[in-house]
Amino acid sequence: MTSPLLARLNEPQLTAVTLPHISALILAGAGSGKTRVLTTRIAWLISTGQVGPSGVLAVTFTNKAAKEMLTRLSALVPVNVRSMWIGTFHGLCNRFLRMHWREAGLPQTFTIMDTQDQVSLIKRILKAHNIDDEKYPPKQMAWFIGSAKEEGLRPNAVEAFDDYTRKQVEIYQLYEATCQREGVVDFAELLLRSYEVLGKFEALREHYNARFKHILVDEFQDTNTLQYKWLRLLAGPQTAVLAVGDDDQSIYAFRGAKVANMQRFEHDFGPAKIIKLEQNYRSFGNILDAANALIRNNNGRLGKELWTDQGHGEPIRVFQGYSDGEEAAFVIDSVKTAMNDGVPLDEIAILYRSNAQSRVFEHGLFNARIPYRVYGGLRFFERAEIKHAMAYLRLINNPEDDNALLRVINFPPRGIGAKSVENLQAVSAGTGVTLWQAACAGGAGGRAQVAMAQFIGLIEGMRIATKNQPLPEIVRHLLDASGLKTHYATEKDGQDRVENLEELINAADNFLRETGGVIHVESPDGSVAEDQDAVTAFLAHASLEAGDTQAAEGRAALQMMTVHSAKGLEFDYVFITGLEEGLFPHDNSLNDDGGLEEERRLAYVAITRARKRLHMSYAQMRMLHGQTRYNVPSRFLDEIPAELLQWLSAKPKNLLAMEPHAPLGSDWGNPERSAFAQSIGSATRTDTGFRIGQQVSHAKFGHGVIINADGSGKNVQVEVNFAEHGIKRLALEYAKLTAI
Repeated sequence: MTSPLLARLNEPQLTAVTLPHISALILAGAGSGKTRVLTTRIAWLISTGQVGPSGVLAVTFTNKAAKEMLTRLSALVPVNVRSMWIGTFHGLCNRFLRMHWREAGLPQTFTIMDTQDQVSLIKRILKAHNIDDEKYPPKQMAWFIGSAKEEGLRPNAVEAFDDYTRKQVEIYQLYEATCQREGVVDFAELLLRSYEVLGKFEALREHYNARFKHILVDEFQDTNTLQYKWLRLLAGPQTAVLAVGDDDQSIYAFRGAKVANMQRFEHDFGPAKIIKLEQNYRSFGNILDAANALIRNNNGRLGKELWTDQGHGEPIRVFQGYSDGEEAAFVIDSVKTAMNDGVPLDEIAILYRSNAQSRVFEHGLFNARIPYRVYGGLRFFERAEIKHAMAYLRLINNPEDDNALLRVINFPPRGIGAKSVENLQAVSAGTGVTLWQAACAGGAGGRAQVAMAQFIGLIEGMRIATKNQPLPEIVRHLLDASGLKTHYATEKDGQDRVENLEELINAADNFLRETGGVIHVESPDGSVAEDQDAVTAFLAHASLEAGDTQAAEGRAALQMMTVHSAKGLEFDYVFITGLEEGLFPHDNSLNDDGGLEEERRLAYVAITRARKRLHMSYAQMRMLHGQTRYNVPSRFLDEIPAELLQWLSAKPKNLLAMEPHAPLGSDWGNPERSAFAQSIGSATRTDTGFRIGQQVSHAKFGHGVIINADGSGKNVQVEVNFAEHGIKRLALEYAKLTAI
């Protein structure tokens, strides 16, 4: 009689669950039931008496996944699964160190620091040793230390080839000494210290090698160098290691994940069996066929092909918009149609490559009164960097705004500490004036007064420099003058924040286009009482958009997220947006070794989130980083078979050339540039038949888009943004361009 545990398993799943005592690599495709295989394998081993609960160790990457595994196991086997070693790498290492704190050289009551605590400790160290925190930003130092630990490197093992790195190593040494003295550890230390204890104490290592007969690892493709080394130490000669992962979904190289660990598994844990879980229980066939075709373009894959018995389903809908605004309008119209067809809002997801893309969708959803939730992140106007920028804008507009002043008086850091701010607040409260008035009167006192005077000068200087300037130029100026962009550019993950700040220029530009920069304020009787200026109106608009449109927890809402955040999730309707060269795949990836293949894996993850209907879209023209950008469609669209796609607009080869466009965001208030752009468009259209924005082909450089031009007649020169070769300036008479 077949065990109830094995019911409803397909053949490869059954093989994985009932493996004999050997190591195995399970290649689990998206939606193939890997969590069921992991939990059922553990339940099968225990229920058949092959191992006791204490002989199993299972590692997951999130607390949520660990809790889900424990919940499922509780329903499958009649044992106290809470006593089992199931958890994240950090959780299991914490458990290990609590038991072996003496061997680890830690106090029994050691404390774990979160990221904020870690940065605060580094700030204390820098101050105590008179180290410039602008040259060595605390957040950047935290990243440096964490990266070294994830490679298993103590300060004496970090290679330093220049003075700057040598100073970073010195700070790392000071940090370690402080942590040891205070009895605290960071997250990376949990794993590194556990690894070192296992390596140093042979008897202890042999104890755990003998204890854990079975080690199971989820999301194996996301393991980093140190996690892999820790697993190798923990697994003894008689330990069966079951690694479950998907090399096609390895998208966290920026966090240190090493997809090569999957390829090394058979060598290091062999002899090992490889089992492929390829039947997908999530998506229709056309979606899976598109994902398979795309990912085949990557080299060095372990290889698998997703399939389903649910039928082909609908073709993938592809939309090409003239602009990012038109793309957003299409998505929101499609969402409305889906809602009218009865699709639940929380079964609809908008995915984007960069956080900055969310702003135009948020704006459209706000206007359409469609509740939405930004998964794994904040709404655009709630992001810290945007709130900092808006605080500067509020101060330029009204220096008496105390809340705005408190937010940025020492951000970016300028030497105005908490004590000085307290002094300023005391003067303000005691004299009944605003903080700005108290600051101008010298209320901070002490050494901070010089920094305070510089801050006052900065705000006054920005106000003078932007007087009578259009709103987008005011925003552009304050982002540069405040030092916000420079500050965030030094952080590990600062590029995303810089892109968001540049998107704020686009938000200001878009606001002017829609409203003319004026909001009419009505009196109670309905008559117009006054017109607000553009800055005041924009500040009000931002506050309203940051209002209650984002649904509260528990209320149905459309889901918005980056593709990275979407991993592990699934939805009935999915919109993958911004499929343009330079955005998806991202510009940064094209310069990194293996970067393009990781971007393709990211696109594969995005496609396989969809159950029933998949939309893909891109814009010919996009306001990106505060400037107008003419785009070539993403190569990923070309890698999907044409028969799987349904174009909801003209295919690229049939595109009508775009009309000349004077980008308000980048050339606002410059009539010469606007006239220049118009004259170029007119000249090139009548003299040569080409226009700015038109897609063309070149014999050597391939497919591209004309982004600029000058001259007339036989002297016309054009700048073309080529997909493979970047921007080239060509003499039109000799370039032999072909219109597409």
